[in-house]
Amino acid sequence: MGYDGLGVDKTVVLHEADNVATSLGALERGAVVNLPDAGPLTVLDAVPFGHKLALSDIESGGDIVKYGQVIGRATRRIERGEWVHTHNVESARARGDIAGVEGD
Repeated sequence: MGYDGLGVDKTVVLHEADNVATSLGALERGAVVNLPDAGPLTVLDAVPFGHKLALSDIESGGDIVKYGQVIGRATRRIERGEWVHTHNVESARARGDIAGVEGD
């Protein structure tokens, strides 16, 4: 099956390079999302509508990729299926204090 970005109508992956999916509705802890090319993913935290969850483990300092672009960096290790939000991500967009980031 080819890449179509959808996780059984519960999530969407916007670009094939992304390491996060976006929820299309509130996801309860323990829910299973079937992702094309990645198989089943168990949701580790409740994920509100429109928020992100990790498609793979992301190490502390690792890039958060959405739209095929780096949008932030993990402030701690994030496990596959974990809610990805401000409690574990630092934005990398429009940051003049990070070398090589747009706006420098």
